[in-house]
Amino acid sequence: MNRAQRLALLVAAVNLALALAFPPHDYFSLQRGNIPTFDGFYFALRQAPNRVVNADFLTLEIIVILINAAIAWLLLRNTPARARKLPGGNRLQRRILVLIALNLIVILLFPPFENFASISKAVLPSFEGFYFVFGDNSQRQLVASILYIEVTLVLINGGLLWLLFKDKSREELNAEQVRALAARVRAAQRE
Repeated sequence: MNRAQRLALLVAAVNLALALAFPPHDYFSLQRGNIPTFDGFYFALRQAPNRVVNADFLTLEIIVILINAAIAWLLLRNTPARARKLPGGNRLQRRILVLIALNLIVILLFPPFENFASISKAVLPSFEGFYFVFGDNSQRQLVASILYIEVTLVLINGGLLWLLFKDKSREELNAEQVRALAARVRAAQRE
C-alpha cells in the first residue's frame, strides 16, 4: 500500500464517520398521516421528536463511500514499469473509474424525490424530480427504490465499460496463440 492509497483510506474513513455521525432523517407529521418526509441530516446522538433515521439513504451513502474508496484505491495503485511502457496503458479504464465515482456523487447529491401528497405504496412510485439533497425538501420524500436502481445501473454500466476497455498485455494469449504454442512445444518434444 502506497502513501496515496493510505490517504484515500483515511478520507474514506472520515467520510464514513461523518455519514454515521450525521445520518439522514425523515420527519413523521400527524398532519400528513404519519407519512415520512425527508427532513435533513441531524447529529446521531440528538433525539429529535417525530424524526427517524432514513436507513435506505444511509445505506446508499455508505455503499457509495466504500465504492469510491475502492475506485480511489485502484486509481492510486502503483503501475508496473512494463505497463507504463505500453502505449495507452490503462488511461481509459482510469477515466471510466473517475466517471463512475463522479456519477455516484451526483446521484447522491440530487436524489429522486416525490411530493408527500402523491406518495403511494407502489413498487416503483412516481417521483416529482431530482432535487439538491441539502435544499428545502420538507414537502418531499426520498424515493429509495429509484435511487437504488440508479446506483445499481451506474455500477453495472461502469463495470462493463471498465472490462470492455481492458488493455491486453503481451502476457495474455488468445486461444489460437495457445494452440500454436502447444503445437510448437509438442514438436520440440518429439525432436
